[in-house]
This record gives sequence, structure tokens and C-alpha cells, in this order.
Amino acid sequence: MRHRDDMTFPFEEYERRLTELRGRMAERQLDAVIITDPENLMYLCDYQTTGYSFFQAMVVPIEDPPFMIIRAMEESNVHERTWVEHTRPYPDTGDAIQMLVESLREFGLSGKRVGYERNSYFFPAYQQDRIHTTFLRGELVDCFGIVEEGRVSKSAAEIEIMSRAAAATEAGMRAGIEACAAGVTENEIGAAISSAMFVAGGEPPAVMPYVTSGPRSMIGHATWEGRTVRPGEHVFMEVGGCYRRYHTAMMRTVVLDELSSSMAKAQRRMKLALRELRSVLRPGLTVSDADQIVRSIIVDNDVGARLVTRSGYSIGIAFPPSWDEGYIISLKAGDSRVIKKGMTFHVIPWMWGVDGDKTVGTSDTLHITEDGCESFFTLDEDFVAKPEHAADLPRGAERRRSGGESGRGGEDRPRGQREKAAAAEVASVPGKGGETEEDRKLPSSAPSSASGGS
Repeated sequence: MRHRDDMTFPFEEYERRLTELRGRMAERQLDAVIITDPENLMYLCDYQTTGYSFFQAMVVPIEDPPFMIIRAMEESNVHERTWVEHTRPYPDTGDAIQMLVESLREFGLSGKRVGYERNSYFFPAYQQDRIHTTFLRGELVDCFGIVEEGRVSKSAAEIEIMSRAAAATEAGMRAGIEACAAGVTENEIGAAISSAMFVAGGEPPAVMPYVTSGPRSMIGHATWEGRTVRPGEHVFMEVGGCYRRYHTAMMRTVVLDELSSSMAKAQRRMKLALRELRSVLRPGLTVSDADQIVRSIIVDNDVGARLVTRSGYSIGIAFPPSWDEGYIISLKAGDSRVIKKGMTFHVIPWMWGVDGDKTVGTSDTLHITEDGCESFFTLDEDFVAKPEHAADLPRGAERRRSGGESGRGGEDRPRGQREKAAAAEVASVPGKGGETEEDRKLPSSAPSSASGGS
């Protein structure tokens, strides 16, 4: 290893990661591993590039120095960014797999037991077939997940880097909320979010922000497409800020009106789910129990909404096409794994199909401490209501809501009465002066302890 002090983390952090990886290799009786996943390369040696569609690999022998097989154009990234000393570049006219096999022989790994990441996005089947037909003297075995075992729990240094990503996330979301207005396009909102993230020190995320308005919020993983936001609609945003490839993410909702009865109920359900989970999320809780706490609260609603996905996922290092580490661990039923200190989760108690035609969300990114959990964010979780952007109606007309109610006491009432009604509604929201009976009630299906699974 080439000692240097200008990487993302102190040199000792990389020494620890490599040592722990070799410990897991020894447990699996592996003489070497071939690491091809971009996130795993970043984790082990600080290597990153946007050119990861070309074959790249780091070979880690159980004792000897690691070496990299890399596209010739990308070799400068190895020398500029990482502690790796030995590279074997291949030209664009060359054969990457042939270079890999020749390098394995050169570094004394012929006839050895070598692991490779069979499920890596960037080690496709046709390349795996070729290495199996050319590396004939050695034994190739699947070691997928061997690096992720170290990645799933973050060190204190990683939590600090994620805090810097969180600052970008929050700056972007604040700008997005401010930009939401009738007559602007979803593109303009997305531009405001992106600009604010980058000005705050954020770097290009694995996924650009999700911004959808009105009925388009029902389209899975949709984002801005030039649609103009209309008076009275809502805007659903999900923002993932990035710093040194580490991410944090959050969802928020803006309503260009007062909150309808349905939207107010949805807001309370999501805030309750986050509050209840944060009160019990700690080392020792099972993944399945964490999911059940969130899911049981969200499904217990009378606004027609569903939780159509997992209730959260691990988050950290990411390259496009996704900012999550959900393939390492996701909050879903049936997973009896135990949550540990240092794990980081984007918890997503979002609601799909409020009143049949709206998706809304409030989420949080949490890190697990010794005896609980902490949020990376400070931004308020309430929906942001902007009644000044509501649809204009004839004077005296009742603005009907999806729940069959007029908003906060009726817009045709005197201003003083409207303000009193608004204050009464705010007082019923958790953290805003009191709780409703609905907020205090946990569904009977919620787990009673951290010991069981669902």
C-alpha cells in the first residue's frame, strides 16, 4: 500500500478495511478475490470514475499487495486517487479479460482458489464465461457480498462524510420547497434543487432529484418532464445529496393549497411511523420488526393509500443507476437479520394513492448509534402548504376537498376565523401543540418487542 494523506478518509481507515476483508477471505478459504463493483472499489481504495461501464477490477491476494486491471484511460485515476501501486492497463483495442487472466498468472495466482463477484452489475455473464474458460488451472468461486459485509456498518469517519452529504440534501430540498408554485415547471423545481445541492458542497448524485406534481406523482420513479404545476396541486420530491459518493436522501411534499382532510391524515400517518420507529430503532432490533412498525402504521389509513415498497433501505456509497444499498439490506418482512451500530437507513413511510390519485412522502435518513438512532437532518417533516397558490374560485364558492370538506374552516369565512381554525388544526399535529387520538394510537399489528420477526 502506498501511504498518502489526501484521500477521502485517513490512510488507517483503508488499512482497516483491507485487513477485515482479508479476514473474511480467510474464513472462506480464498487465496484472492476479484472485486469489480464500483462501490466496493471506492470503499476499498477510494477509486472512482464515471467510466465504470468498461471493465475494471481490483485483485486482492490474501497476503501480497493488491493490483488493478483497468482501462488505459482510467489508469490516472488509480495513481491520482488511490493507495494501489500496481496496475495492468489495457487499451481500447485490447482484451480486458485476457489481461485479467494474464495478471492472475503473473502475480502467482494460477492454481489458486479465487473469488469473484458473480452478481456484480459490471461483470457481465459473457465476461464471466470467458474467465471460466481461460483460467483453467485455478478454482473460481462466487464471493459476492464479501466486501458489503464491511460496508453495511459505517465507521465514525463515514458517518461524518454522510453528514456532509446530508447538508447538500437538506439545502436542495429547502430550495425545492421554495421553488414550488403554480405556473412553474417541474424542471425549474429540479434545477433549483440541483443548484442548491451543488452550491452547498454536494457532488453529482447517483440519481438526480425526483420531482413530480399532481397526477404524475402516481408514476413510479418518475421525475421532471417539463410539466407545469397547476394551482391547487401537490408536488412530491425525493432528493439524494452526495459527497464523495456517499449519499443521504429525503422525501417531502408541498401542497399548493391548504391541506385537505386526506392530506392532513396522510401527513400524520407518516410522521407517526417515523416517530415510532425512531423510538425503538437500535442495535438488536430485527430488520423485519423495523419494517412491521412502519408498515402497520401506514396501512392503517382511511385515505386509500398503500405502502407499495419496502419501508427503507441501507444507504451509503453509490454510483448510478441508484443511490441506495438496498441489495445489501432492506427493511422488509421476513428478514431476521439484526440491526447493528453504524448501519444507515433511508426510512420511507411514503403513501401511494391518497384519494386514488396522489403519492405523498415524508422520509428520513438515520444512523444507528450504540443505544438508538439519530437523524442526519433538521428539516421539518410537515407538508408545506401554500394556499396563495390555490385555484381561484368565485367569491363565496366552497372549495371542496377530496375528503368532502372545505379547507381549514372555509375560505369564505372572515380572516380571523380562518386563522383560529388553522391554529386549532395545527395544534392537533404531533410536535405542533398536541396529538390527536389517531396519533397516540398504534395499530394492534405493530410488534410488541424487538425479539420477534414477521
